[in-house]
Amino acid sequence: MMCRTSGMPEPAGTGDEPNTDAVFTALLEDSAEDLYESAPCGYLSTMMDGTIAKINSTLLDWLGLDRAEVVGRKRFPDLLTVGGKLYHETHFAPLLRMQGELRGIALEMRRAQGGRLPVLVSAVLKRGSEGEPLLVRITVFDASDRRAYEEELLRRRQEAERARAEAERARAEADEARRQAEADRARLADALTVLQRSLVPDSLPVVPGLEAAVHYHTASPDQLGGDFYDLFPVDGGRWAFFLGDVCGKGPEAASLTSLTRYTLRAAAHHDPEPTSALATLNAVLHERYTAGGDPRYCTCIFGIAEPGGPDGSVTVRIASGGHPPALVLRSGGGAEFLPTPGGLLVGVIPRAPIATAETVLAPGDTMVLYTDGLTEARRGPRRDDLYGEDALRAFAAEQAPASPRELISALTALLSGFGDGLDDDTALLALGAPAADGPDRIRPTTRPAS
Repeated sequence: MMCRTSGMPEPAGTGDEPNTDAVFTALLEDSAEDLYESAPCGYLSTMMDGTIAKINSTLLDWLGLDRAEVVGRKRFPDLLTVGGKLYHETHFAPLLRMQGELRGIALEMRRAQGGRLPVLVSAVLKRGSEGEPLLVRITVFDASDRRAYEEELLRRRQEAERARAEAERARAEADEARRQAEADRARLADALTVLQRSLVPDSLPVVPGLEAAVHYHTASPDQLGGDFYDLFPVDGGRWAFFLGDVCGKGPEAASLTSLTRYTLRAAAHHDPEPTSALATLNAVLHERYTAGGDPRYCTCIFGIAEPGGPDGSVTVRIASGGHPPALVLRSGGGAEFLPTPGGLLVGVIPRAPIATAETVLAPGDTMVLYTDGLTEARRGPRRDDLYGEDALRAFAAEQAPASPRELISALTALLSGFGDGLDDDTALLALGAPAADGPDRIRPTTRPAS
Protein backbone atom coordinates (compact mmCIF):
# COMPACT_ATOMS: atom_id res chain seq x y z
CA MET A 1 0.00 0.00 0.00
CA MET A 2 1.38 3.36 -1.03
CA CYS A 3 1.03 6.56 1.06
CA ARG A 4 0.30 10.19 0.18
CA THR A 5 2.64 12.91 1.42
CA SER A 6 -0.07 13.67 3.97
CA GLY A 7 0.38 10.16 5.34
CA MET A 8 -3.14 9.00 4.36
CA PRO A 9 -3.35 5.64 2.54
CA GLU A 10 -4.23 5.73 -1.13
CA PRO A 11 -6.02 2.76 -2.73
CA ALA A 12 -4.04 0.99 -5.41
CA GLY A 13 -5.15 1.14 -9.00
CA THR A 14 -6.66 4.66 -8.90
CA GLY A 15 -4.60 5.71 -11.86
CA ASP A 16 -3.23 8.70 -9.96
CA GLU A 17 0.37 8.33 -11.24
CA PRO A 18 1.51 11.86 -10.24
CA ASN A 19 0.61 11.17 -6.59
CA THR A 20 2.57 7.85 -6.73
CA ASP A 21 5.66 9.62 -8.01
CA ALA A 22 5.33 12.10 -5.21
CA VAL A 23 5.35 9.30 -2.65
CA PHE A 24 8.63 7.84 -4.05
CA THR A 25 10.13 11.30 -4.17
CA ALA A 26 9.24 11.83 -0.53
CA LEU A 27 10.84 8.52 0.42
CA LEU A 28 14.05 9.45 -1.36
CA GLU A 29 14.21 12.93 0.07
CA ASP A 30 16.62 12.25 3.00
CA SER A 31 18.68 14.91 4.65
CA ALA A 32 22.43 14.92 4.11
CA GLU A 33 22.88 14.76 7.88
CA ASP A 34 20.78 11.58 8.11
CA LEU A 35 22.70 10.02 5.25
CA TYR A 36 25.98 10.85 6.99
CA GLU A 37 25.00 9.69 10.47
CA SER A 38 23.15 6.50 9.48
CA ALA A 39 25.32 5.41 6.57
CA PRO A 40 26.16 1.67 6.37
CA CYS A 41 29.81 2.57 6.82
CA GLY A 42 31.81 4.73 9.18
CA TYR A 43 32.72 8.33 8.40
CA LEU A 44 35.03 10.67 10.21
CA SER A 45 37.00 13.81 9.46
CA THR A 46 40.23 14.77 11.18
CA MET A 47 42.52 17.73 11.36
CA MET A 48 45.94 17.33 9.81
CA ASP A 49 47.36 16.32 13.17
CA GLY A 50 44.80 13.50 13.36
CA THR A 51 42.40 15.16 15.85
CA ILE A 52 38.88 13.97 15.14
CA ALA A 53 36.65 16.84 14.07
CA LYS A 54 33.58 14.87 13.03
CA ILE A 55 32.43 11.24 13.29
CA ASN A 56 29.16 9.54 12.33
CA SER A 57 26.88 7.49 14.57
CA THR A 58 27.57 4.27 12.66
CA LEU A 59 31.26 4.23 13.59
CA LEU A 60 30.53 5.35 17.16
CA ASP A 61 28.09 2.44 17.55
CA TRP A 62 30.63 -0.02 16.12
CA LEU A 63 33.25 1.10 18.62
CA GLY A 64 30.89 1.66 21.55
CA LEU A 65 31.97 5.31 22.00
CA ASP A 66 30.19 8.59 22.81
CA ARG A 67 30.57 11.52 20.46
CA ALA A 68 31.49 13.86 23.31
CA GLU A 69 34.49 11.79 24.34
CA VAL A 70 35.79 11.50 20.79
CA VAL A 71 35.31 14.79 18.88
CA GLY A 72 38.10 17.19 19.67
CA ARG A 73 39.53 14.82 22.30
CA LYS A 74 40.92 11.86 20.38
CA ARG A 75 43.09 11.46 17.36
CA PHE A 76 42.36 8.92 14.66
CA PRO A 77 45.37 6.74 15.70
CA ASP A 78 43.85 6.57 19.22
CA LEU A 79 41.03 4.47 17.77
CA LEU A 80 43.48 1.93 16.35
CA THR A 81 45.23 -1.06 17.93
CA VAL A 82 48.94 -0.86 18.76
CA GLY A 83 49.86 -2.41 15.45
CA GLY A 84 47.45 -0.10 13.64
CA LYS A 85 48.98 2.97 15.31
CA LEU A 86 52.46 1.92 14.22
CA TYR A 87 51.28 1.35 10.65
CA HIS A 88 49.48 4.71 10.64
CA GLU A 89 52.58 6.60 11.72
CA THR A 90 55.03 4.80 9.44
CA HIS A 91 52.95 4.22 6.30
CA PHE A 92 49.40 5.51 6.34
CA ALA A 93 49.98 9.20 7.23
CA PRO A 94 53.16 9.69 5.10
CA LEU A 95 51.59 8.06 2.02
CA LEU A 96 48.40 10.06 2.44
CA ARG A 97 50.36 13.32 2.51
CA MET A 98 52.32 12.30 -0.58
CA GLN A 99 49.48 10.86 -2.66
CA GLY A 100 46.48 12.75 -1.36
CA GLU A 101 44.39 9.60 -1.01
CA LEU A 102 44.55 5.95 0.09
CA ARG A 103 42.09 3.13 -0.61
CA GLY A 104 41.29 -0.20 1.06
CA ILE A 105 43.91 -0.17 3.80
CA ALA A 106 43.37 -3.08 6.26
CA LEU A 107 43.57 -1.96 9.90
CA GLU A 108 42.16 -2.96 13.27
CA MET A 109 40.23 -0.60 15.57
CA ARG A 110 39.75 -0.95 19.33
CA ARG A 111 36.26 -1.40 20.77
CA ALA A 112 35.44 0.34 24.04
CA GLN A 113 34.21 -2.93 25.57
CA GLY A 114 37.37 -4.72 24.50
CA GLY A 115 38.10 -6.67 21.38
CA ARG A 116 39.09 -5.65 17.92
CA LEU A 117 37.18 -4.60 14.83
CA PRO A 118 38.86 -5.45 11.52
CA VAL A 119 38.20 -2.63 9.03
CA LEU A 120 39.10 -1.43 5.55
CA VAL A 121 39.96 2.29 5.52
CA SER A 122 39.97 4.74 2.64
CA ALA A 123 41.12 8.37 3.13
CA VAL A 124 41.35 11.53 1.06
CA LEU A 125 42.87 14.97 1.77
CA LYS A 126 40.64 18.03 1.50
CA ARG A 127 42.69 20.92 0.19
CA GLY A 128 42.18 24.68 0.19
CA SER A 129 41.93 27.00 -2.82
CA GLU A 130 45.69 27.17 -3.01
CA GLY A 131 46.18 23.40 -2.59
CA GLU A 132 47.08 23.45 1.06
CA PRO A 133 45.83 20.39 3.06
CA LEU A 134 43.01 21.33 5.40
CA LEU A 135 41.60 18.08 6.79
CA VAL A 136 41.36 14.35 6.17
CA ARG A 137 38.10 12.58 5.27
CA ILE A 138 38.11 8.89 6.18
CA THR A 139 35.67 6.12 5.27
CA VAL A 140 35.65 2.94 7.40
CA PHE A 141 34.13 -0.41 6.28
CA ASP A 142 33.46 -3.28 8.67
CA ALA A 143 35.66 -6.16 7.46
CA SER A 144 34.67 -8.69 10.15
CA ASP A 145 32.99 -11.07 7.71
CA ARG A 146 35.82 -10.72 5.23
CA ARG A 147 38.41 -11.28 7.97
CA ALA A 148 36.51 -14.35 9.22
CA TYR A 149 36.33 -15.66 5.65
CA GLU A 150 40.03 -15.07 5.10
CA GLU A 151 40.90 -16.66 8.42
CA GLU A 152 38.74 -19.67 7.58
CA LEU A 153 40.45 -20.01 4.20
CA LEU A 154 43.85 -19.72 5.89
CA ARG A 155 42.87 -22.24 8.56
CA ARG A 156 41.64 -24.73 5.98
CA ARG A 157 44.76 -24.26 3.86
CA GLN A 158 46.97 -24.76 6.92
CA GLU A 159 44.98 -27.86 7.86
CA ALA A 160 45.35 -29.19 4.32
CA GLU A 161 49.08 -28.48 4.38
CA ARG A 162 49.42 -30.14 7.79
CA ALA A 163 47.41 -33.14 6.59
CA ARG A 164 49.57 -33.39 3.47
CA ALA A 165 52.74 -33.06 5.52
CA GLU A 166 51.49 -35.67 8.00
CA ALA A 167 50.56 -38.01 5.15
CA GLU A 168 54.00 -37.57 3.58
CA ARG A 169 55.65 -38.09 6.96
CA ALA A 170 53.48 -41.16 7.59
CA ARG A 171 54.43 -42.57 4.18
CA ALA A 172 58.10 -41.90 4.86
CA GLU A 173 57.83 -43.48 8.30
CA ALA A 174 55.99 -46.48 6.84
CA ASP A 175 58.66 -46.90 4.16
CA GLU A 176 61.39 -46.64 6.77
CA ALA A 177 59.56 -49.04 9.08
CA ARG A 178 59.15 -51.50 6.20
CA ARG A 179 62.84 -51.27 5.31
CA GLN A 180 63.77 -51.65 8.97
CA ALA A 181 61.40 -54.60 9.35
CA GLU A 182 62.91 -56.30 6.32
CA ALA A 183 66.40 -55.72 7.67
CA ASP A 184 65.37 -56.94 11.12
CA ARG A 185 63.71 -59.99 9.58
CA ALA A 186 66.88 -60.82 7.68
CA ARG A 187 69.02 -60.37 10.80
CA LEU A 188 66.55 -62.45 12.81
CA ALA A 189 66.59 -65.22 10.22
CA ASP A 190 70.40 -65.27 10.31
CA ALA A 191 70.42 -65.29 14.11
CA LEU A 192 67.80 -68.02 14.26
CA THR A 193 69.77 -70.14 11.81
CA VAL A 194 72.92 -69.80 13.91
CA LEU A 195 71.04 -70.48 17.15
CA GLN A 196 69.17 -73.44 15.68
CA ARG A 197 72.47 -74.99 14.61
CA SER A 198 73.71 -74.65 18.16
CA LEU A 199 70.71 -76.62 19.44
CA VAL A 200 70.89 -79.58 17.04
CA PRO A 201 73.98 -80.95 15.32
CA ASP A 202 74.47 -80.33 11.60
CA SER A 203 75.83 -83.83 11.11
CA LEU A 204 76.01 -87.15 12.90
CA PRO A 205 79.34 -88.77 13.76
CA VAL A 206 80.78 -91.87 12.12
CA VAL A 207 79.82 -94.92 14.21
CA PRO A 208 81.52 -98.24 13.34
CA GLY A 209 78.89 -100.95 12.92
CA LEU A 210 75.98 -98.47 13.10
CA GLU A 211 74.27 -96.53 10.34
CA ALA A 212 72.48 -93.27 11.23
CA ALA A 213 70.39 -90.72 9.35
CA VAL A 214 68.44 -87.66 10.46
CA HIS A 215 65.98 -85.09 9.15
CA TYR A 216 64.73 -81.88 10.79
CA HIS A 217 61.78 -79.83 9.54
CA THR A 218 61.16 -76.37 11.01
CA ALA A 219 57.53 -75.31 10.76
CA SER A 220 58.31 -71.59 10.76
CA PRO A 221 61.50 -69.87 9.56
CA ASP A 222 60.76 -67.01 11.99
CA GLN A 223 60.70 -69.16 15.13
CA LEU A 224 63.13 -71.47 16.81
CA GLY A 225 62.06 -75.08 16.74
CA GLY A 226 61.44 -77.02 19.91
CA ASP A 227 62.58 -80.46 18.68
CA PHE A 228 66.05 -81.80 19.46
CA TYR A 229 68.24 -84.85 18.88
CA ASP A 230 71.84 -86.00 19.28
CA LEU A 231 74.17 -88.97 18.87
CA PHE A 232 77.49 -89.10 20.76
CA PRO A 233 79.95 -91.64 22.22
CA VAL A 234 80.06 -92.73 25.86
CA ASP A 235 82.26 -95.35 27.52
CA GLY A 236 83.23 -98.83 26.30
CA GLY A 237 82.29 -98.41 22.65
CA ARG A 238 78.70 -97.52 23.48
CA TRP A 239 76.84 -94.63 21.86
CA ALA A 240 74.15 -92.50 23.46
CA PHE A 241 71.34 -91.00 21.43
CA PHE A 242 68.21 -89.03 22.19
CA LEU A 243 65.34 -87.29 20.44
CA GLY A 244 62.60 -85.16 21.94
CA ASP A 245 60.29 -82.17 21.87
CA VAL A 246 60.06 -79.31 24.39
CA CYS A 247 56.87 -77.37 25.14
CA GLY A 248 56.40 -73.99 23.50
CA LYS A 249 58.11 -72.11 20.68
CA GLY A 250 60.59 -69.30 20.28
CA PRO A 251 63.35 -68.14 22.65
CA GLU A 252 61.83 -69.78 25.75
CA ALA A 253 61.65 -73.12 23.97
CA ALA A 254 65.21 -72.62 22.74
CA SER A 255 66.39 -72.04 26.30
CA LEU A 256 64.62 -75.21 27.44
CA THR A 257 66.04 -77.15 24.48
CA SER A 258 69.58 -76.02 25.26
CA LEU A 259 69.24 -76.98 28.93
CA THR A 260 67.74 -80.35 28.01
CA ARG A 261 70.37 -81.21 25.44
CA TYR A 262 73.38 -80.35 27.59
CA THR A 263 71.86 -81.93 30.71
CA LEU A 264 71.38 -85.23 28.85
CA ARG A 265 74.92 -85.14 27.49
CA ALA A 266 76.38 -84.48 30.93
CA ALA A 267 74.15 -87.13 32.56
CA ALA A 268 75.10 -89.73 29.95
CA HIS A 269 78.81 -89.26 30.60
CA HIS A 270 78.19 -89.62 34.33
CA ASP A 271 75.84 -92.63 34.05
CA PRO A 272 74.79 -93.75 30.54
CA GLU A 273 71.92 -95.90 31.77
CA PRO A 274 68.78 -94.51 29.99
CA THR A 275 66.62 -94.42 33.13
CA SER A 276 69.36 -92.60 35.02
CA ALA A 277 69.82 -89.97 32.28
CA LEU A 278 66.09 -89.22 32.06
CA ALA A 279 65.77 -89.14 35.86
CA THR A 280 68.54 -86.54 36.00
CA LEU A 281 66.85 -84.46 33.29
CA ASN A 282 63.50 -84.71 35.11
CA ALA A 283 65.06 -83.47 38.36
CA VAL A 284 66.80 -80.55 36.63
CA LEU A 285 63.71 -79.35 34.72
CA HIS A 286 61.44 -79.72 37.74
CA GLU A 287 63.78 -77.78 40.00
CA ARG A 288 64.52 -75.13 37.37
CA TYR A 289 60.93 -74.47 36.22
CA THR A 290 58.01 -76.33 37.77
CA ALA A 291 59.07 -75.96 41.41
CA GLY A 292 59.34 -72.18 40.84
CA GLY A 293 55.79 -71.90 39.52
CA ASP A 294 56.73 -71.81 35.83
CA PRO A 295 56.12 -75.38 34.63
CA ARG A 296 58.11 -76.42 31.57
CA TYR A 297 58.49 -79.92 30.30
CA CYS A 298 59.55 -82.03 27.38
CA THR A 299 59.02 -85.46 25.88
CA CYS A 300 62.14 -87.48 25.18
CA ILE A 301 63.50 -90.88 24.23
CA PHE A 302 67.01 -91.57 25.47
CA GLY A 303 68.90 -94.68 24.40
CA ILE A 304 72.22 -96.52 24.40
CA ALA A 305 73.37 -98.39 21.29
CA GLU A 306 76.06 -101.09 21.46
CA PRO A 307 77.19 -102.01 17.94
CA GLY A 308 79.68 -104.78 17.15
CA GLY A 309 77.68 -107.92 17.92
CA PRO A 310 79.16 -111.20 16.63
CA ASP A 311 76.77 -111.16 13.66
CA GLY A 312 76.93 -107.42 13.11
CA SER A 313 73.88 -106.74 15.26
CA VAL A 314 73.32 -103.69 17.47
CA THR A 315 71.85 -103.92 20.95
CA VAL A 316 69.64 -100.97 21.85
CA ARG A 317 68.24 -100.01 25.24
CA ILE A 318 65.85 -97.07 25.45
CA ALA A 319 63.77 -95.21 28.02
CA SER A 320 60.96 -92.77 27.27
CA GLY A 321 59.54 -89.75 29.04
CA GLY A 322 56.08 -89.31 27.55
CA HIS A 323 57.36 -89.61 23.97
CA PRO A 324 55.78 -91.52 21.03
CA PRO A 325 57.19 -95.08 20.81
CA ALA A 326 60.12 -95.98 18.59
CA LEU A 327 59.32 -97.87 15.40
CA VAL A 328 61.44 -100.83 14.27
CA LEU A 329 61.61 -102.08 10.66
CA ARG A 330 62.85 -105.64 10.34
CA SER A 331 65.05 -106.94 7.55
CA GLY A 332 62.54 -109.68 6.86
CA GLY A 333 59.76 -107.14 6.29
CA GLY A 334 57.15 -105.57 8.52
CA ALA A 335 57.34 -102.89 11.22
CA GLU A 336 56.52 -102.83 14.92
CA PHE A 337 56.48 -100.29 17.71
CA LEU A 338 58.88 -100.75 20.62
CA PRO A 339 56.69 -99.79 23.59
CA THR A 340 58.20 -98.09 26.63
CA PRO A 341 55.43 -98.20 29.25
CA GLY A 342 55.26 -95.96 32.30
CA GLY A 343 57.01 -92.90 30.93
CA LEU A 344 55.59 -89.47 31.92
CA LEU A 345 56.34 -85.98 30.64
CA VAL A 346 59.82 -84.99 31.78
CA GLY A 347 59.90 -82.19 34.37
CA VAL A 348 56.27 -82.29 35.55
CA ILE A 349 56.64 -84.16 38.88
CA PRO A 350 59.68 -84.51 41.15
CA ARG A 351 60.14 -88.27 40.59
CA ALA A 352 58.74 -89.65 37.36
CA PRO A 353 58.44 -93.45 36.80
CA ILE A 354 60.74 -94.46 33.94
CA ALA A 355 60.97 -97.93 32.39
CA THR A 356 63.50 -99.38 29.95
CA ALA A 357 62.85 -101.35 26.77
CA GLU A 358 65.48 -103.35 24.89
CA THR A 359 65.77 -104.73 21.37
CA VAL A 360 68.43 -106.12 19.08
CA LEU A 361 68.79 -104.69 15.60
CA ALA A 362 69.92 -107.52 13.34
CA PRO A 363 71.77 -106.65 10.13
CA GLY A 364 69.28 -104.82 7.89
CA ASP A 365 67.02 -103.77 10.78
CA THR A 366 66.29 -100.06 11.29
CA MET A 367 64.79 -98.20 14.23
CA VAL A 368 63.33 -94.69 13.78
CA LEU A 369 62.55 -92.10 16.43
CA TYR A 370 60.23 -89.21 15.56
CA THR A 371 58.45 -86.26 17.15
CA ASP A 372 54.69 -85.80 17.09
CA GLY A 373 54.86 -83.33 14.21
CA LEU A 374 54.77 -86.44 11.99
CA THR A 375 51.86 -88.30 13.56
CA GLU A 376 49.85 -85.11 14.17
CA ALA A 377 50.18 -83.79 10.62
CA ARG A 378 46.78 -83.10 9.03
CA ARG A 379 45.80 -85.20 6.02
CA GLY A 380 42.89 -82.96 5.03
CA PRO A 381 41.15 -79.68 5.83
CA ARG A 382 39.69 -80.92 9.11
CA ARG A 383 41.71 -80.25 12.24
CA ASP A 384 41.03 -83.74 13.64
CA ASP A 385 42.03 -85.64 10.50
CA LEU A 386 45.53 -86.53 11.74
CA TYR A 387 48.00 -88.94 10.21
CA GLY A 388 48.39 -91.03 13.37
CA GLU A 389 50.59 -93.91 14.54
CA ASP A 390 48.66 -96.64 12.73
CA ALA A 391 49.19 -94.96 9.37
CA LEU A 392 52.86 -94.50 10.22
CA ARG A 393 53.32 -98.16 11.06
CA ALA A 394 51.58 -99.19 7.82
CA PHE A 395 53.79 -96.79 5.83
CA ALA A 396 56.95 -98.12 7.49
CA ALA A 397 55.92 -101.70 6.85
CA GLU A 398 55.65 -100.88 3.14
CA GLN A 399 59.23 -99.55 3.20
CA ALA A 400 60.75 -102.53 5.03
CA PRO A 401 63.41 -103.60 4.70
CA ALA A 402 65.04 -100.18 4.47
CA SER A 403 68.32 -98.69 5.63
CA PRO A 404 68.21 -95.57 7.84
CA ARG A 405 68.98 -93.35 4.87
CA GLU A 406 66.35 -94.96 2.71
CA LEU A 407 63.75 -94.73 5.45
CA ILE A 408 64.54 -91.07 6.20
CA SER A 409 64.31 -90.27 2.50
CA ALA A 410 60.88 -91.94 2.28
CA LEU A 411 59.65 -90.15 5.42
CA THR A 412 60.93 -86.80 4.13
CA ALA A 413 58.87 -87.27 0.95
CA LEU A 414 55.88 -88.19 3.14
CA LEU A 415 56.26 -84.97 5.14
CA SER A 416 56.43 -82.89 1.95
CA GLY A 417 53.15 -84.43 0.83
CA PHE A 418 51.30 -82.98 3.83
CA GLY A 419 51.83 -79.41 2.58
CA ASP A 420 50.13 -76.93 4.92
CA GLY A 421 48.98 -79.85 7.05
CA LEU A 422 52.50 -80.07 8.48
CA ASP A 423 52.35 -77.13 10.87
CA ASP A 424 54.66 -78.35 13.65
CA ASP A 425 58.38 -78.95 13.91
CA THR A 426 59.35 -82.53 13.08
CA ALA A 427 62.56 -84.39 13.89
CA LEU A 428 63.44 -87.87 12.59
CA LEU A 429 66.39 -90.00 13.76
CA ALA A 430 66.96 -93.46 12.26
CA LEU A 431 69.57 -95.98 13.51
CA GLY A 432 70.27 -99.37 12.00
CA ALA A 433 72.62 -102.31 11.74
CA PRO A 434 74.13 -102.32 8.25
CA ALA A 435 72.97 -105.23 6.12
CA ALA A 436 75.67 -107.86 5.71
CA ASP A 437 75.56 -107.65 1.92
CA GLY A 438 74.78 -103.91 1.71
CA PRO A 439 77.07 -101.05 0.71
CA ASP A 440 79.30 -99.36 3.22
CA ARG A 441 77.02 -97.01 5.10
CA ILE A 442 79.47 -95.96 7.82
CA ARG A 443 80.19 -92.36 6.88
CA PRO A 444 79.14 -88.93 8.17
CA THR A 445 75.47 -88.14 7.67
CA THR A 446 74.50 -84.52 7.13
CA ARG A 447 71.07 -83.33 8.24
CA PRO A 448 68.97 -82.64 5.15
CA ALA A 449 67.63 -79.12 4.76
CA SER A 450 63.99 -78.75 5.66
